Amino acid sequence: MQPDVSFAPDVSFVIASYNAEATLDRAIASAIAQKGVSVEIIVVDDQSRDATLDVARAYTGDIVRVVALAKNRGPGGARNAGLDVARGRWIAVLDSDDAVFPGRLAAMISRAEEADAQIAVDNLQVIREDGVVEDAMFPRQYLEGLREISLATYIAGNVVFESKFNLGYLKPIFQRRFLDENRLRYDEQLRIGEDYILFAEALAKGGRCVVEPEIGYAYHIRSGSISRVLELHHVEAMRKADAVFAQTHRMDEAAQVAFARRGRSLRKAASFLAMVQHIKARSPLKAIRTALSDPAAVRHMGMPIAVRLRRVAAQFAVGAGR
Repeated sequence: MQPDVSFAPDVSFVIASYNAEATLDRAIASAIAQKGVSVEIIVVDDQSRDATLDVARAYTGDIVRVVALAKNRGPGGARNAGLDVARGRWIAVLDSDDAVFPGRLAAMISRAEEADAQIAVDNLQVIREDGVVEDAMFPRQYLEGLREISLATYIAGNVVFESKFNLGYLKPIFQRRFLDENRLRYDEQLRIGEDYILFAEALAKGGRCVVEPEIGYAYHIRSGSISRVLELHHVEAMRKADAVFAQTHRMDEAAQVAFARRGRSLRKAASFLAMVQHIKARSPLKAIRTALSDPAAVRHMGMPIAVRLRRVAAQFAVGAGR
């Protein structure tokens, strides 16, 4: 059965999938189970090398719409492909290894529409790979105190390795019309941080974001997930995206202060990751030069990097004497 193109659901779930055959059914089932809202589910297969596409196509077209990309576009590109065909009033991005609780979208949409907001976020339940359920990602009192998230608050909550509560983990829903009218899409050059930039751009464009303090999203920790492996090239791409953001969006004083702090944190992170690369490559002199060029990065990370450098240097000295 083909989907009814005239149907305008309350929510479009966009599930970007890459090698997700083991978890995709769980994500789809949780979207189907939403109560109090009408939904459409869009699964975008990003050139998976496993049976992900077969899992998605096992559902009838009136339940799951499948978009099979001709080439791998990364998480941002796959989500963009889903956004381009979405028909819902609201967009909910759901990671293929995560899930949502049944009342999530009804609660978020209700709160957003009461406040005439274009964005809404809620709390996350952290679930370990072994199935153990951990605490909520954010203390309820913290989210209740926020009520709304401004651009300054959001940037300040995305200071790398410094933010007490990293707001980059939030899973917002967006009013589709707002995204389309402002031509907002994910930056396909980013493999980490694409969520942050889209959210920040939406706030910079005047979007209001309300906070639902209840837990609605099940965040499953998975070893090897790209979101959990930060590498130097990721940080460099994030710094480049931030530079473009600063050139294209106006920020008030509070946002500028937060943005400058985030910029310093990214610079320190880049220096630290460069040192780690040099150590792994057994290049202690390059690591030492990097440390000397940005000593704040070493202090900031709180890592015994000097000890590690001395050990590697000593190993090289021993090797050179043979």
